[in-house]
Amino acid sequence: MIALAFTGCSSDDGGSGTTPIAGTHKLVLKAETSGSTIHHILYGYDDEMTSVSGISETSWTSPEITLPDNASVANFTANAVGATDASTLKLQVFVDGVLKKEEVGTGTILSVRTHHNLR
Repeated sequence: MIALAFTGCSSDDGGSGTTPIAGTHKLVLKAETSGSTIHHILYGYDDEMTSVSGISETSWTSPEITLPDNASVANFTANAVGATDASTLKLQVFVDGVLKKEEVGTGTILSVRTHHNLR
């Protein structure tokens, strides 16, 4: 009976202050060119994709995306036209402010694609 009194009076409700909260990870994607102009971008995670056309800029940054707990993969594709064979297009994937993946293409017709597994 004494054992039941101690176990029944526990103040632990089974929860934990360190349990991750759904959607706590943030995804940001960046594209940067050298000697080229970005024209089209496709980005997102899993089947939640967004297409952006008519950019005509040398750099682009996505809005911050809050990822759900079950997100599997971040996808990022960009197309650009380089001025010379030495023109570059760099794609970067950041999760919670940390660079997780980087892909670079070189040339006059630039189509760079990358992904990062989120699990």
